[in-house]
Amino acid sequence: MAEKKNIRELSLEEMKSFFVEIGEKPFRAKQLYEWLWQKSARSFEEMTNLSKGLREKLELHFDLPAVKVAEEQISNDKTVKNAFQLADGKITEGVLIPTTKRMTACISSQVGCSLACKFCATGKLKLMRNIRFDEIYDQVAIIKAQAEKYYDRPLSNIVYMGMGEPLLNYSQLLKSVERITAEDGLGMSPKRITVSTAGIAKLIKRLGDDEVKFNLALSLHAANDEKRSHIMPINEQNNLEVLAEALKHFHDKTGSRVTFEYIIFKDFNDELQDAAELAEFCKHVPCKINIIEYNPIDEGEFQQADPQKVDAFADFLESRNLVVNVRRSRGKDIDAACGQLANKNGAVTVD
Repeated sequence: MAEKKNIRELSLEEMKSFFVEIGEKPFRAKQLYEWLWQKSARSFEEMTNLSKGLREKLELHFDLPAVKVAEEQISNDKTVKNAFQLADGKITEGVLIPTTKRMTACISSQVGCSLACKFCATGKLKLMRNIRFDEIYDQVAIIKAQAEKYYDRPLSNIVYMGMGEPLLNYSQLLKSVERITAEDGLGMSPKRITVSTAGIAKLIKRLGDDEVKFNLALSLHAANDEKRSHIMPINEQNNLEVLAEALKHFHDKTGSRVTFEYIIFKDFNDELQDAAELAEFCKHVPCKINIIEYNPIDEGEFQQADPQKVDAFADFLESRNLVVNVRRSRGKDIDAACGQLANKNGAVTVD
């Protein structure tokens, strides 16, 4: 028998056609679709308003390769870190970050990463594969359930800031956002979703051309080409001038302001001269700035900046009428903080 097709790759119309083919009523397709995308069912067995015989037929014809939680850790600050096992045994990670105002899911778009940023633990792993749209959806659905189970609060925000570079998984990224935001999906507002990129200019422009409704964040970390190229090899092909042009295009097409993420490192990018360069770069496009506390990784060359330097840096930017947030680390004790996701729970594959 031919290899079974992933049921979640079928559109609603294709499901209707299948049901008609096997002599079932077409409305069954809508019930199945609801189980998959609104109720987040991860097996045919869960679909209790479908007859046992029908579920057996689905099992015979289709596969439902769902994501499982291989390991769950809860930090002292209540951050929940998940090692997600994909159907082929590969492991990726996702985090629930609870704060007084928000419940945020930080999710992954790739297993590993190819960009090799020096300050990021994920960058030390090789890229193993892109994560499919349904696997991205599963991460959100699992973390959404954890928010309700542990904190009795709904998920409020989603950030594509876990493992991998989302724009290098472009079609699956957009497909996952469609299922997460659709009325017949999880129904999240696209304005509650932020996609973070290390900065691939042509794909930032493509987001603009596609007039996406979600927010864009650029991992900037230095507004000086020499420094940025030192920590982010991708800057060699996507320098600040090229990125500025892409960001302007994105803003012109979408009307959305951009977030600049700036991890602040001791004695590297924490001087007022660095802040002045950042303020200058911010003139290109309406933006806000997240200054992020650095989380050291094993054998990393960087250290956390002194708190006084961080405050002075933020004060300088605010004196230039820029919107600035200083983000303190969450989940550091379980390696769940920004830049620390590296499958420390074990190998990148579970047999």
